[in-house]
Amino acid sequence: MTDAKSDFDVIVVGGGPSGATAAHEIALAGHRVLLLERAFRITPCGGAVPPCILGEFDIPRSLLKAEIQSARMISPKAQKVDMPIEATFVGMVDRDEFDPWLRLRAQRAGAELELAAFKSLKYLDDDTIEVTYVSKDEESEVCTATARCVLGADGARSKVARQGVPKYADIPWVLAYHEIVEAPSTATQNYDPERCEVWYQGKLSPDFYAWVFPHGTSASIGVGSAFKDFSAKDSVAELRSISGLDNAPTIRKEGAPIPMKPMKRWDDGKGILVSGDAAGVVAPASGEGIYYAMLCGRLSADAIKEFLVTGKASALKAPRKRFMKLHGRTFWALGLLQYFWYHSDKRREQFVEMCKDEDVQTLTWQSYTQKKLVKKKRKEHIRVFLKDVAQLLGLSKTPA
Repeated sequence: MTDAKSDFDVIVVGGGPSGATAAHEIALAGHRVLLLERAFRITPCGGAVPPCILGEFDIPRSLLKAEIQSARMISPKAQKVDMPIEATFVGMVDRDEFDPWLRLRAQRAGAELELAAFKSLKYLDDDTIEVTYVSKDEESEVCTATARCVLGADGARSKVARQGVPKYADIPWVLAYHEIVEAPSTATQNYDPERCEVWYQGKLSPDFYAWVFPHGTSASIGVGSAFKDFSAKDSVAELRSISGLDNAPTIRKEGAPIPMKPMKRWDDGKGILVSGDAAGVVAPASGEGIYYAMLCGRLSADAIKEFLVTGKASALKAPRKRFMKLHGRTFWALGLLQYFWYHSDKRREQFVEMCKDEDVQTLTWQSYTQKKLVKKKRKEHIRVFLKDVAQLLGLSKTPA
């Protein structure tokens, strides 16, 4: 059901994985969709995606720049623990290619894409929202458009969230910074194009981690931290030197806030909804966001389609309820993990030591690649929990 009073049924602000996914699925249902995308920069992102994303969201395997077979954890004392990935892989995408592909798919489904920067929104009446934005054409014209519903998928510290659901928009975040550099396609002494590296060292990040993620002929080298006086650029420079990539040509540099906790409410009860990073759906501890953003976009699309047909604003509450039912426990557990294990180098050392355990490795890769836990393996889950507690309480010995 369309509304003749409005220019569009839905305006989606932000054309990243969440916004583009939502725009695609809403447009497929025959609704009028305007997708606003700034197109200024790519969010700093390691680019890791689980293989299940290919089937769930119909993503061509050709978009994967690499299929990672192992991850290496490096402790404060330079202990290296390899975690091989058996019978599957971790995919790597380059957001500079992945995001435009998602936006093009949305366009082909019927969404109208405009390169523009969101400025503000307001209700003209109970059923109509006016969005003001600045187009990114030569004139940089200030424009307005109206819609029955607005979906804010404009990233962490979302303007849509701060204007539409301001009471719930203030959530914790870390600053992520990375550099995409040219990288060798074959293994060297300090770099392997088929292996991710995650560095748990306070000197590289006092409260998160640093990473080296291969992307085929390039690599993402980055770090995250919530410390205001921490120099992410210095940390990345040091990590590039350690990896033997200090002299590699730099393709681009990117930095942006990454949310660390889902908002307590995603809608305003009338016609505004937020999704993806704007809703805070980045996994604590790991910082994984692409899969969760796309899932959030799909859940938001389902809710918006129902809202457009029924006119019931209560439908917009469903995305958060469904997401938290699916992944709320995982986010809670990862939040505890980050709080306890990233607190000091002593605990980071214990954490990396724990990663040697086969049960820990099995559970880690199963939960990451499948985005669910196999109920038949509850004994493994309990063993991992008990080992985690033993490490935390100092009941398990860690090499000096």
